[in-house]
Amino acid sequence: SQFLIAGQVPEVLEPQADSLLVVAKEKMRQAREILSSLGRGDEAVLVEDAGLFIDSLGGFPGVYSSHALATIGYSGILRLLQGIGELSTDAPASIEGSGTDRSAYFQAVAALWDGEQTHFGVGLCPGRIALAATEGNGFGFDPIFIPDDLRPDGNPLRSGERGAVSTEGIPFGGVEMVVKQEFSHRRRALHALILAIGAPSA
Repeated sequence: SQFLIAGQVPEVLEPQADSLLVVAKEKMRQAREILSSLGRGDEAVLVEDAGLFIDSLGGFPGVYSSHALATIGYSGILRLLQGIGELSTDAPASIEGSGTDRSAYFQAVAALWDGEQTHFGVGLCPGRIALAATEGNGFGFDPIFIPDDLRPDGNPLRSGERGAVSTEGIPFGGVEMVVKQEFSHRRRALHALILAIGAPSA
């Protein structure tokens, strides 16, 4: 993650922690420290961090998603899950790869320092890891992540339930960005952050 001060990227150390909230808090602390050293400590700062958490891998890659993507890639994740959640041949194709063994979620944490206090928002996109990658749109782990369908109100359904918004069991890598945005964990985190800040007083 990067932020700019006068068009420059300051050095921010990536915290080693098991929680995105802890990572966001530490990045916020560093950003505020840098701004304070420049006499700009009262300026607003927005920090966001995200990761992919796979249940059967104990939440891995989680906060280490960027490192895992750079080292083993999504093909490495598929190798780690090989043989897990592969259904029998009489299972409906629409739920291939579903179930708790391949369940996963994207999570994002957004933090805003408003000059007086820090506000937080968390967003989730539950789903599962596909049996094979689908290339196309997106980035990161998109080629292997299948989101759970959404209700008409935009909230996710349980895995395997048919919803008003669906990728039809296709990983994010194979769907258009406009559809993917409906499921965005980052959008949900920013929405939660806005709600945490509350409406400005008149």
